[in-house]
Amino acid sequence: MENENQYTYQYPHPAVATDCVVFGFDGKKLRILLIRRGVEPFKDMWAFPGGFMRIDETAEQCALRELVEETGLELTQMKQLGVFSDIHRDPRERVVSISFYALAKSTEVRGGDDAALAQWFAIDEVPHLAFDHDYILRKAMRKIKEDIHFEPVGFGLLGESFSMTELQTLYEAILGVHFDRRNFYKKLMQTGVLEEVDSDGDALEENVSAETYGKHAEMKAMSIDNLFMFGSTRKSVAPIQSKGTPGRKSKLFRFNKEKYNKYKENNEFRLEF
Repeated sequence: MENENQYTYQYPHPAVATDCVVFGFDGKKLRILLIRRGVEPFKDMWAFPGGFMRIDETAEQCALRELVEETGLELTQMKQLGVFSDIHRDPRERVVSISFYALAKSTEVRGGDDAALAQWFAIDEVPHLAFDHDYILRKAMRKIKEDIHFEPVGFGLLGESFSMTELQTLYEAILGVHFDRRNFYKKLMQTGVLEEVDSDGDALEENVSAETYGKHAEMKAMSIDNLFMFGSTRKSVAPIQSKGTPGRKSKLFRFNKEKYNKYKENNEFRLEF
């Protein structure tokens, strides 16, 4: 009898659910993963993947499980976005949602469980969402824009190596602004967390670090074409060919996680545009 009453309480208490805000990137636009609900309430409306937490799992475990069940997308971890507890947010009963967010590559997804369909949407093409998910999305957008100044947000959405054009396109998609190419290059190189690599992804012997960037005045005077060749953004990490200089390739870079972790330990990483 004692075990049967282990989770009972004499006062009314709410159900707990989780919602998953997953951002992706297609090389041009920031995208968001949504599911079309196959059941009431809000049947046929789009919403975030999510569901009710089981009695024997944590909130994050619930979010990761629901994400797999409803979209087929499997992640290892997510960051908590916040708790949403408006009294009338769910017409079924009193439901408190613990929402999580993550960035993932825009891989193929499929609907499952309560989801009739799973699909990636460009951030500027998101339809009206069920429940309070429009509000949750606005909160998630503010959060990712804050995080980008203190964390390497988005590097996981690119390939192992990437051009500065691809990285700039991603940052512009997240922040919703347009950067001057030369200034963006300077700011990112000064962080010290990028290293130049060759076409095979191997680090070059002489990388342009934050220190060398400051020491070499001639680099500041270099033309934008010498800094890196710009071309149309592509999904692949293949070097982008410059139309003006046949055969010339853009520089490729990779994220140096070890350097970033050192900066983070000392609270030295901050990216200001």
